[in-house]
Amino acid sequence: MNSIRRHLLLALLGTLCAAVLLSGWATYQAARDEAGVLFDYHLEQIALSLRDQRFQGSADALASDESLDYVIRVWDRNGLTVFFSRPHYTLPELTTLGYSTTETDEGDWRVYAIQYHGQTIAVAQPMRVRDRMAAGAAWRILMPFFVLLPVLGALIWWLVGRGLRPLGRLARSVQARTPDLLDPLPPEEIPEEVQPLVDSLNDLLTRLKLALDAQRAFVADAAHELRTPLTALQLQTQLVERAASDPERTAAIADLKHGLQRATHTVTQMLTLARQEPAAVESGFSPVNLAALVRESVAAHSPLATARNIDLGVTVADETTVVAGDAGALKILLANLIGNALRYVQEGGQVDVSCFPESGEPGKSRGACLEVSDNGPGIPVEERERVFDRFYRGNSSSAGDDGPGAGLGLAIVKTIARRHRAEVALLDSDTGGLRVRVVFLDNTQGNTNT
Repeated sequence: MNSIRRHLLLALLGTLCAAVLLSGWATYQAARDEAGVLFDYHLEQIALSLRDQRFQGSADALASDESLDYVIRVWDRNGLTVFFSRPHYTLPELTTLGYSTTETDEGDWRVYAIQYHGQTIAVAQPMRVRDRMAAGAAWRILMPFFVLLPVLGALIWWLVGRGLRPLGRLARSVQARTPDLLDPLPPEEIPEEVQPLVDSLNDLLTRLKLALDAQRAFVADAAHELRTPLTALQLQTQLVERAASDPERTAAIADLKHGLQRATHTVTQMLTLARQEPAAVESGFSPVNLAALVRESVAAHSPLATARNIDLGVTVADETTVVAGDAGALKILLANLIGNALRYVQEGGQVDVSCFPESGEPGKSRGACLEVSDNGPGIPVEERERVFDRFYRGNSSSAGDDGPGAGLGLAIVKTIARRHRAEVALLDSDTGGLRVRVVFLDNTQGNTNT
């Protein structure tokens, strides 16, 4: 399991160690440079102090002194060595005047040489002495940090835990939410970095609350709406049982069949609406040709239109009207629009279906338009907003022989249109009835998932 606290602890300690090591390296280089300047000065001073000396006798006493880091060598004007304080060290036979760095088998040496009265005086020091002193200075700087490293780790662990406490409070607040308590999370004492997460959770809780409220309302409405047809079926069953003659029994059975058809239609519509709820649909979208869909739906409803002597036809079916959507859902949408029109149009009426590109601006395609027009009684302007509510039937006196529907057809249309980012409008048709227009936004280039 990933731990934010452990990740931050390792990241911070690693960064601190890297910074300290880099600082130690810089300190070592700076100390080495400073020591070089200081020791170069000492070399020069020692060489200058030897100008008036007489180099006679043996250097064995100096050669045996291991604490002496400097080596002194003097040449006469003929290049012969007249004095060598450390004869067991290898130094070049000749050297340049001034400062120089000489490579030998025993390491690098820093040499300073001057000439005085025909003699060449050279004072040398091994570079390892300077490196050792610079490393010691850097270590003395780094040592306190490494000693305090466990303390720093414990302090960082505590500080990170203290900083993550709001996440613990947020987790407890989310855990306290139930289907009956989906209030937004309180924004008090929320760090700025966590605020986007809280906003997203509050948005999710709001949408979840709306979905649950809609589900409860749907269940309550469904229970209320099913009570009436079920009661009617029970009464019609009793009439069948009480029928004293065959004609009465036949009429009662016909009424019972009609009631069963209405109850079945209501249940089917309710299941269709439940399946089309945005929260219950995760299917992908694909290109759908509305022209082919219109011709298929009109052909499917033609027998019903013929039986009622209604002129059902396609006026415009532009093959370029292609939208990204769910073909099955769009078929349900169109079936509900045509079915509603056939239900409310009187015998001998007319229902026209069309689809064509919709232009928002001249020369620029906005999307696709789907229309179903009829010459029926229409819907009063004051009721056009309410007809999209579930189980709202409005004035049912103008329904056809099948009687009023379940009040779910336009609710299903609205739900499917919302899934497809489409707009539904109820207008007056040119023939005096109702025209339902569904305008799809130009979503063929958009996302293919809903």
